[in-house]
Amino acid sequence: MPIDQIKDIIDYGIIGLLIFLSFVTFAYAIERMLFYRGVNVKKYTNKTALELDLSKRLPTIASIGSNAPYIGLLGTVLAIILTFYIIGEKQDSINPGEIMQHLALALKATAAGLVVAIPATVIYNALLTKVDTLLAKWEIAQETHNNNVKLNG
Repeated sequence: MPIDQIKDIIDYGIIGLLIFLSFVTFAYAIERMLFYRGVNVKKYTNKTALELDLSKRLPTIASIGSNAPYIGLLGTVLAIILTFYIIGEKQDSINPGEIMQHLALALKATAAGLVVAIPATVIYNALLTKVDTLLAKWEIAQETHNNNVKLNG
């Protein structure tokens, strides 16, 4: 298999995976925000059931945020290994500009990983804050309900 094909597989495979993970993150974030907007905490009699419903898909977003840099780093390492292989093949005609170009392009995978990870982490934290707010509203509703039962009972 020619080196250019291996390079394309590494580039498109890693970058493609990161783009896919970015779409998953945003799709889950939109779904969660729509769910949070319509949730009625007063309908829940059990806090654990509410927590389960509120926290769906959040671990996936957190995993993407924490692992995207590693996926990008894997792409960078593979591209650097490939660059060293190319240098080894062309020992007699090494062009420093070409080597620098290959190394610079290798770093794009790490940058892509960070571009996916940073928004995923911000989204995860924002959603977690919304979960905490909804749980607090549930506790307030439960206290109000229990006080009303005591007063009327």
